[in-house]
Amino acid sequence: MVECFAHCLQRWAVDDDEVACESFRMNHPETRVRNETTDDFLELLKEWQKLCKQYVKESEVNDHADAITEFSNGGPDDSAVPPEELEVWKLVDICFGDPSNVRKRCLYFKVRWKGYGPNDDTWEPIEGLGNCNDAIKDFVIEGHKRKILPLPGAVDVVCGGPPCQGISGYNRNREFDEPFKCEKNKQIIVFMDIMQFLRPKYVYMENVLDILKFADATLAKYALSRLIGMHYQAKLGIMAAGCYGLPQFRMRVFLLGCHPEEKLPPFPLPTHGAIVKNNGPLAFERNLVGWSDSTSVQLEKPIVLEDILSDLPKVGNAEDRDEMPYVKGPQTEFQRYIRTFSSEVQGPKSHAAKAKSKKSKPKLYDHRPLALGHDNYLRVLQIPKKKGANFRDLPGVIVGPDNVAKLDPTKERVLLPSGRPLVLDCVLTYEDGRCLRPFGRLWWDEVVGTVLTCPNICMQALIHPAQDRLLTVRESARLQGFPDSYRFRGTVKDRYRQIGNAVAVPVGRALGYALAMANLNKTGNDPLMELPPKFAFSHIEGTP
Repeated sequence: MVECFAHCLQRWAVDDDEVACESFRMNHPETRVRNETTDDFLELLKEWQKLCKQYVKESEVNDHADAITEFSNGGPDDSAVPPEELEVWKLVDICFGDPSNVRKRCLYFKVRWKGYGPNDDTWEPIEGLGNCNDAIKDFVIEGHKRKILPLPGAVDVVCGGPPCQGISGYNRNREFDEPFKCEKNKQIIVFMDIMQFLRPKYVYMENVLDILKFADATLAKYALSRLIGMHYQAKLGIMAAGCYGLPQFRMRVFLLGCHPEEKLPPFPLPTHGAIVKNNGPLAFERNLVGWSDSTSVQLEKPIVLEDILSDLPKVGNAEDRDEMPYVKGPQTEFQRYIRTFSSEVQGPKSHAAKAKSKKSKPKLYDHRPLALGHDNYLRVLQIPKKKGANFRDLPGVIVGPDNVAKLDPTKERVLLPSGRPLVLDCVLTYEDGRCLRPFGRLWWDEVVGTVLTCPNICMQALIHPAQDRLLTVRESARLQGFPDSYRFRGTVKDRYRQIGNAVAVPVGRALGYALAMANLNKTGNDPLMELPPKFAFSHIEGTP
């Protein structure tokens, strides 16, 4: 959630993924990040509005401070408190739900007890704080000034991506007939409920392409109808990340909406040629964001894997360092840019900006792969270092005239030292033996289809072109356009998941530029706009 276009402040963020919230806090210290479900967040916003109406004077409604820090009214006084009694000193946070998972769901405050420190704070339901009206009033007035939570009409832009697992083609148990029976699909309803409550100037919703393919596009039609029902202007576009300077095709659906008094932003046109990996649904072909066939335009050449990988240090399957030095300078325009544009994404208060101000020697973060088990590592060692190599190159595999891979019946099945087969049954049966991705080795002049949330070598082509390992967390982050300074928290699997769930950074950047131009009334009425020359790898004017 963003306010104030002059500085584009990322004021609030919410996610129920704890480690994703930790990563966001680390990279965006100016943002108040809440780790909770959007359902609870919406209920909290409603309760917060009631509290503000009760305790905040009308004259103070627009009197906001910019800092977002923990409240502090000085230290607790030194007056003695009997050890058997607890006295509320102040309230330091607020939430809706059941933070301790032991009580009923309602509004809770985090209490700082008199004579105790932050480690002893506890969540208490509002109904148990009947004698603490002054503390509640102080918290609400101070919280309103510090904008700890958004109020209706106070948010310029809301961006979100309701969970897509319920409609993703990778989910084999989808509810085709009644998609809203799936709890994961109901998050689109909650997202639109939040829009209806906050009434932002602009709305951006991202989702997988399957939202248009699944159940006659029921969920996409629902989202559009909700915006139109709120009298918002709305439109839907399909954008491919590879068209904006990435070696990842990754088609995604974007729903744009804006308040009737604002100008609906255009979709930004592609800047790069792309190596097509898949096509969108024919029924929505007109929604594909691209240049018309009749337009003569000189696009930048496609970005391929060599453009993003060639400068990174060599690491092994068991690499476990979270940071390391670069061993050589950038070799391509992409690499020069990805090492230096952190302030556009992370802001002036981030760890990257502080390191830059201290002129610290750059470090490379998260350049470590998900370690393969011993058997899979032995299998990878036998995948040739050549373009197109995959499990079909392993001993004992033959391919019939129908392009189906199978074991050679004339030869004895090859076993590993563990006694398990070299060629797994699952790769022979995946997509009826016709798939080329299992144990696939990527190549320098190629692109990937989509960076997923969980690397699975039995289903995806993930092996480095020249090294016997999976692509690292950092290499995956580069595939999504994250600057090298952007760090990820959690286990290695957690980090892959966060990267796979993200919107490709260059796509978000292009959409943001088009939004800013519309807000400044610098766009016409065309639904599409051309980005400035060399936009993909240039720094936007006015960025620190």
